[in-house]
Amino acid sequence: MLFSYNWLKEYVKDLPSASEVAAGLTMSGTEVESVTQVGCAVKGVVTATVLSCAKHPNADKLQLCEVSTGNATHSIVCGATNMKPGDRVALALPGAELPGGLKIKKSKIRGVESGGMMCSEKELGLKDVSEGILILSSETPEGVDLESALGLADCMLEVSITPNRADLLSIRGLARELSAIFALPFDDNVSAPPETVGAVTDGIEVTVEDNAPCKRYSARVIHGVKIGPSPATVATRLESHGIRPINNVVDVTNYVLLATGQPLHAFDISKISNKKIIVRFSREGEFIETIDNKKRALDSSMLVIADELAPVAIAGVMGGKGSEVDGATTAILLESAWFEPASVRRTSKKLGLSTDSSYRFERGVDIGAVTAALDMATTMIKDFAGDCVASRAVDIYPSPLKTEAVKFRLKKAEETLGIKFDGEAVAGIFKRLG
Repeated sequence: MLFSYNWLKEYVKDLPSASEVAAGLTMSGTEVESVTQVGCAVKGVVTATVLSCAKHPNADKLQLCEVSTGNATHSIVCGATNMKPGDRVALALPGAELPGGLKIKKSKIRGVESGGMMCSEKELGLKDVSEGILILSSETPEGVDLESALGLADCMLEVSITPNRADLLSIRGLARELSAIFALPFDDNVSAPPETVGAVTDGIEVTVEDNAPCKRYSARVIHGVKIGPSPATVATRLESHGIRPINNVVDVTNYVLLATGQPLHAFDISKISNKKIIVRFSREGEFIETIDNKKRALDSSMLVIADELAPVAIAGVMGGKGSEVDGATTAILLESAWFEPASVRRTSKKLGLSTDSSYRFERGVDIGAVTAALDMATTMIKDFAGDCVASRAVDIYPSPLKTEAVKFRLKKAEETLGIKFDGEAVAGIFKRLG
């Protein structure tokens, strides 16, 4: 499994070098197979703010833009039209060298001097195809190196996670482990609960049948969603972990999966019959076309998420084509749940279908973190998908997990291992592990 060193540092800020992190994990029993330096060959490209856009005085298909890098203003001639005043963009200044060997210099374009180039993702080597100038998140600082702003220069650690360490199947989980190994503070990065309005599930009726192997099912409705591409920072981070960006909503569910280890799924509400969600076993003879465009036969041992008419997702494995989020989606039901590992494993094996979600559910996710992941995803969607409104969440959790204190006998450990321990140091390790 791949882990971004930069992302780990957001949880444990004073981590040693990537090679030292790899050595520490290996010595603690978690094997690191490789450490790879990644990034793109972009030098001399900084973040900038578009101040104004006007038609080029001598060319109908060109624009003359004023952009600021914080300490200077630059006049840029550009052929793209997708930027507007206030947008953050990637500006290649004179002397910059882009992938493919393109060197940027001041030049006159149809009689007007251009002091650099606003770049597209293709020109930066981030994508093979791109439409228009790369528009960065409004939260991106102005006048900083693009590699730093997007986290393009990074180290990827390929870590072999053993089946008994499901707690390490996320950035957060591995960061907590590193906090304990190196005796460093752990910043949990817990976002504040999102602002919500309206009734629970906003008219969606959610039922978990009594015999369903689903001990917790949480969901909320988000209206006013505008589907589009994700911010470059999110898309880049997903790609570095082997996940193809799709759209802002789907990308958020995958981002939260990587960050927390909790799988999520988003349904297009307009495609849910009578606004009913039922967690139940499939019925013999039922089929579902999954989002990979394959029609799959189900049987009565398989847990599904269904509407009033038919299954709309295979629980813990993959969503259905008929309810997927697409460019026309304006309202979603966002799901976060806990499904029995054995149930997901059985279904995945029968269908010959393994996914990032099923991999984690099969090994066991944290039932206590279900709503925290839902809240994190909701906050991100509200940030990235327009002026949307979230309802309060439904949380079907009839038998909450009771936490019990586990006694650790220091003397017994010393006798077993033949090593003397410092009691305070041991207590500190347990605290850092949560």
